Parts: sequence; C-alpha cells; structure tokens
Amino acid sequence: MAPNKGIFKLGAMSRQQQAVERARKAFRTGRSKQIEYRITQLKSLQRFLVERNQDICDALKKDLNKSEIGTPLYETMGLEGEIMLAVRKLKDWAAPRPVEKSLLTLSDQVFIQPEPLGVVLIIGAWNYPWAVTLQPLIGAIAAGNAAVVKPSEVSAHTAKELYPVVTGGVPETQELLRQRFDHIFYTGNPAVGKLVMEAAARHLTPVILELGGKSPCYIDKDCDITIALQAGHLGKFTNCGQTCIAPDYILCEPSIQDRVLEEIGKCVKEFYTDDPKACEDYGRMINQRHFKRVMALTEDSTIAVGGENDESQCYIAPTVLRDVRPDSKVMQEEIFGPVLPIVTVSGVDEAISFINAREKPLALYIFSKDKKLIRHVISETSSGGVLANDCLVHYSVSSLPFGGVGNSGMGCYHGKHSFDQLSHLRGCLIKSLGMEGANSMRYPPHTAKKLSWARFFLLKHIDFGRLGRVAMFTVLALLAAVVIQRYLQ
Repeated sequence: MAPNKGIFKLGAMSRQQQAVERARKAFRTGRSKQIEYRITQLKSLQRFLVERNQDICDALKKDLNKSEIGTPLYETMGLEGEIMLAVRKLKDWAAPRPVEKSLLTLSDQVFIQPEPLGVVLIIGAWNYPWAVTLQPLIGAIAAGNAAVVKPSEVSAHTAKELYPVVTGGVPETQELLRQRFDHIFYTGNPAVGKLVMEAAARHLTPVILELGGKSPCYIDKDCDITIALQAGHLGKFTNCGQTCIAPDYILCEPSIQDRVLEEIGKCVKEFYTDDPKACEDYGRMINQRHFKRVMALTEDSTIAVGGENDESQCYIAPTVLRDVRPDSKVMQEEIFGPVLPIVTVSGVDEAISFINAREKPLALYIFSKDKKLIRHVISETSSGGVLANDCLVHYSVSSLPFGGVGNSGMGCYHGKHSFDQLSHLRGCLIKSLGMEGANSMRYPPHTAKKLSWARFFLLKHIDFGRLGRVAMFTVLALLAAVVIQRYLQ
C-alpha cells in the first residue's frame, strides 16, 4: 500500500475514546451474537451501498478521478457480493463444527464453536477507500463483533460518506490506537503496519495487516504476449497504479522486451485512447505529494512509453521503463503509481532468484503456457497469493484467502476467511459421564498397566468418519467391556 507517514503524533481526542466505549457497551448487550441481527445489519449495509451509490461515485471522482462505471466495478460490486455470500452462508459459518474424535472421546461431544471477539478497529486505506474499508467490516459484522471504522484522511471526500466512522487524520488515529480493542485490521504500508502492531502489543491485541509490496510479474517468452500484456496493463494502470496488488515490475528475457513495450503501447491507446489525460476511465494520483514521489522514482531510468505528466492535475500518463537496473530508484520501494519497470533476466530460474532475494510480495504474477513452469515458480517462491495468466482477479474470489506473508502482511480475509479471522474459534468438549470407568485410568495411583491403557486410548487411530452409527457404538461397547473386564476388576 501507499505511504501514510506521521500517523503517531500525540493528541488526546476524547471523541475517539467515547466511540470505542459506545461500541463496547453495544457489544455487551449481546445483540450482535444473534444471527438474525447480524443478517439484518449486513442487509442494511447493502441497502446503504445501493441508495448512496451516487454520493459514493461523486466522492471517488473528487478523490481519485474514478468514473461512474469504474466505481461499482472496482469498489462496491465486490462488497455487495461479499454481503450476499455472508447472508447466505452465515448460519453454516456460525454453527458448531464437529471435529474428529479419539477413542477417549468417542462418546463425547467435541466441536469448535465460533464466537465474536468483541470490538474490532478497522483502519482503511485511501486507494480503494470503500472496498478495503468495508470488506473487513462485513466480516466483523458477520462474526458478531462491534466495530470502529477509521477511513483514511487522504481520501477526504470519501471519508465524509462512510458510516459509522471516526474521521480525522494523524491525531485521531493515534488516539484510537491507544484504546483497547479485541482485534485490529489495518490496510496500508509496512512502516505504519509495524507501528500498528506495536500499539496492539500493549494490549496483546491480535492484528491483521494488509501491507502490499513490490509484486513481480514474470512473462515467459513462450506465452501469448498480446493477451499477457492486456491483462498486465489493466492490472498495472487501473486506479492510476494505486493498487496494492498491481504488478510492480516485469521480469522477462531481453529477447522479448521490445515486443512487451510494443504491446503495452498498443494497450494504452486501446484502453485509454491517444490522450489518457482526457479519458474518463483513467485516474489520477491521490495528491501532489504522491505525484512528486512517483515522478522522482523515474529519474535514473529510461522511459520507453509514456512519461507525460501534469502536477497541477496530479496526472501521470501510463509509463513504462526499459532496461531497469535492480539498484535503480524505482526498484527500491513499492511504486504505487502508473510506472512499470522492465527488468531483464536470463530465464525463469534467474527470475525466481530475483524474487527470492527480496521481501515476500503480496501478489506474484506469471504468464506462461507451460503449466510445469507455473508450478515450478509457485513451488520455489513465497507470496501472499499467486495468479497465473491474469492480474488482480484473484482478489474477487471469495473462497480464496486474501492476505500477505512476511513484509507484505499477516492474516487474511474475504468470505469465510474474514469470518474465521474475526472470530474466536472456541474448542469445546462435553464429556459423557457414562465412560467414567475408562477415565479412571488417569487417576492415581499411577501404574504401568494404566499407562499402557492410556497409550492405547490416546494414540490408537480409528477413522470414525468411515464408521456407520451402529458400528461406532459397537466399537464403543466392545471397548467399554474390555476395560471393565481386564482393568477395573
């Protein structure tokens, strides 16, 4: 994610304390534990997205120059899908989950009971201020939690529309992080992520950190380069490159670099016309600070495509750099803008070495017809997620966990993964008093015979899942008889 510096200046804001206390009092009423109440809240959130659609579009137009078509496509449509999934599946997700039994627990109830954590703090990001802020809120509501939402102050127009929220900038976030929460969900960059984790540690609060990083894109020389660059181009320049899972740089062999540049040039014209600045579908940098930061990254590299810019409008054209050195400025940090470097490598093995020599990315992209090559890259690298022969779309698959690893984050969300991450999965065992005779092998005085029986009951594996109900009770009865006859007499 993009930089968000200075978040921890001092400032006491009782308004934040009051917001947290209200949320905690609401949670303690027990209302949110009721499944129907959660479903009602989720449906209300969906109605809000529909009824306030125009306000959302207007705010995103002011913040990021997003079009009225791009807003539902990249912001709200996925949220509606997540809500519909949660409403449909919530009773199943929240139900007790039976687990495998041992001989010792054969007659007992052994299950996992998901339960709410309490009050969750959600700190959103400015690049997709609705998608990355409300998506964890959906999970928090589904899991039965209360939530305090803090949108990014950088996307100022959008922050005014979110609800219920604590708005503001540095001091407000600082004050929120002084409070005690039961979970903190932060989307942003690694530098601030470390500070969020440090603040959470004071209260032993668990965290989910979605942090981004430099996501590589390897293009195999034998792939369909036209298709690869259409998908890669869309992934990189959507939202003016301000996407945490955007391809940050391309790795390819020198022999195809010119072809890659040619195809990207074609895509720019096809997607954004000869004048991207005037195109309705092409966005802007969020502010002049980020405009200057991204332009500075190009200073020691060769621009092969694009490069046009206008600081007064925070406009940077889709830009591609060729023959980029690994030690160049643009390769030292996440770009988070519409600049795409090409780094040449001798082949897939050098690409793997290049990736592994750097921090683990949030996403890794591979374009190849060779499924063995794709599997090879997956097996030899580590990243939050992997997508072959397309870009970005793995984010929309609710059945896949979305999250980082190492420097790109910890924890995951989407669909049931959000529910589980924002729940306490409580292990429950309800003993049957009918097997107390077998339990007595644990009681003093301890003997070698008792140890032998304990070893049998604890370590012997029987696949009870394949036994019918009658067979299971038969095994139970036989075991009880053996214990009674050979041990207890």
